[in-house]
Amino acid sequence: MYRNLEECILDLEKNGHLIRIKEEVDPHLEMAAIHLKVFEAEGPALLFENVKGSKYPAVSNLFGTVERSKFMFRKNWTATENVIALRNNPMQAMKNPFKHVGSGFSALKALPKKKSGLPSDMEEIAISDVPLIHHWPDDGGAFVTLPQVFSEDPDKPGIMNANLGMYRVQLSGNDYELNKEIGLHYQIHRGIGVHQHKAVKKGEPLKVSIFIGGPPAHTLSAVMPLPEGLSELTFAGMLSGRRFRYSYVDGYCISNDADFVITGEIYPGETKPEGPFGDHLGYYSLTHEFPLMRVHKVFAKKNAIWPFTVVGRPPQEDTAFGALIHELTGGAIKQEIPGVKEVHAVDAAGVHPLLFAIGNERYTPYQKVKQPAELLTISNRILGTGQLSLAKYLFIAAEESQPLDTHKEAEFLAYILERMDFQRDIHFQTNTTIDTLDYSGTGLNTGSKVVFAACGDKKRELCKDVPEALHELGAFGKAKQVIPGVVALEGPDFSTYDQANSEMTSLAESIKTKGELPSCPLIIVCDDSQFLSEDISNFLWATFTRSNPSHDMYGVNSRFEHKHWGCDNIIIDARRKPHHAPPLIPDPEVEKNISRFFKKGGSLSEIS
Repeated sequence: MYRNLEECILDLEKNGHLIRIKEEVDPHLEMAAIHLKVFEAEGPALLFENVKGSKYPAVSNLFGTVERSKFMFRKNWTATENVIALRNNPMQAMKNPFKHVGSGFSALKALPKKKSGLPSDMEEIAISDVPLIHHWPDDGGAFVTLPQVFSEDPDKPGIMNANLGMYRVQLSGNDYELNKEIGLHYQIHRGIGVHQHKAVKKGEPLKVSIFIGGPPAHTLSAVMPLPEGLSELTFAGMLSGRRFRYSYVDGYCISNDADFVITGEIYPGETKPEGPFGDHLGYYSLTHEFPLMRVHKVFAKKNAIWPFTVVGRPPQEDTAFGALIHELTGGAIKQEIPGVKEVHAVDAAGVHPLLFAIGNERYTPYQKVKQPAELLTISNRILGTGQLSLAKYLFIAAEESQPLDTHKEAEFLAYILERMDFQRDIHFQTNTTIDTLDYSGTGLNTGSKVVFAACGDKKRELCKDVPEALHELGAFGKAKQVIPGVVALEGPDFSTYDQANSEMTSLAESIKTKGELPSCPLIIVCDDSQFLSEDISNFLWATFTRSNPSHDMYGVNSRFEHKHWGCDNIIIDARRKPHHAPPLIPDPEVEKNISRFFKKGGSLSEIS
């Protein structure tokens, strides 16, 4: 549909989806602050025409709403859905060949197209020429937030065995020598990590190309979880309606449609500190050693536009990315994991920490008392699948007589809390992997997981007001009802995990002395019970981003039986711990400064 990013911007502007900001804007915090305010107002895409320190304009909030995102892909959306569905379920083509006859042609017409040499409209520049956007006050430098990072398999080089992924790229700050070095943040199991591992075994540097801009389909392709055998570059061609055009310069792949291309090499064993960086969990990811990329050359189109986004506590622009991915590939999980109906990575909790799922329960059809069995098999499959393996909490229910919807979070949690046997249906995995960006665990990439499974008949009524027993608990006060069956308690500050463990154990004993409390199966201890109970988003974010199941879950009347842990009431310590990363807090001076854009006469005066 669009040959380049500029065509997309003009189309959005023509249809009322974009505003131009003509005033000079500082890339240090101002651009990000403006973006966040406009996104929160569900406003349009933004074209910053006058970026301080750079001749290149920048655009943000392209994917700010699902409606705008689908508008950009409106001409090729259905054909792309059909191809993905066909790859997930090829038997459909045999059952209805005429319906799917066009899908094969869609994929064939989307194959990458090789060109020769550097495109005539590209010129060599330096990294210092681009908009060096600094997003949050304590960020380590300027970052690329919408990169398409390209690498090829050292054992099977070529475009069809390449990986295109979206990995964080630090352009300046820390110990990086500007224009000569940049940092790449990725996990070893990602496509580029596999390629780097192979290059290290060969003792060779890995050639990497970073594409920025181009048709929006190219950006979305870099984050798509695609079926086996469907490359990101072919998908980019399908969704954009135009083959991905590329060439090689000095042995590096160059996207002929990108606005900017950074080329360079990652050498075995070379790392430098990367970060901190305000991330999608709503906290800073801290400084850690990550691969160093030595810059070879940087190219830009003569009319290049720099796309960017800002990540922070959800919802943010990447929320729309997630919704688009779900629409295109939502059916894939059913094909990959038999028995699963739906898996919802909960955006309000930062996506990776919390999963809600619906599955079948067919293993015990004749038992008088049903208990999770098949659900546990499905849970293990979910927690061993791709990005879902980064989750810490999985709530899974069997859909029986009542239809379930994981996107109605409060109702879904209530359904599970009404049916769980808390002595039987809690299952831990300890000393395992979690998201690199999640600092609630015991180390980088290290934490635990827990599965809450529910099936069968309703076992209890859930409280809708705080039970009297939770009002007189010494240091734990200000009890607030969150949702049915869930109460928040405000806890004291603490300095060590030993202190927290002692306090939580005492709390559990205090509640036990009050007698049984079946109507309140989940108690959250937090720093601010008013904040946590204000809305479902605050509850999901604070609870599941600030706790590590193995270390922060306690129980009233808890006990072990044959190495299985159970309790009568769950207590989650969701207070911020001394080792947690700091939350993202905007700079008040910057917030004050950007008000000029929203006042009468400013480019954004019509946005409230």
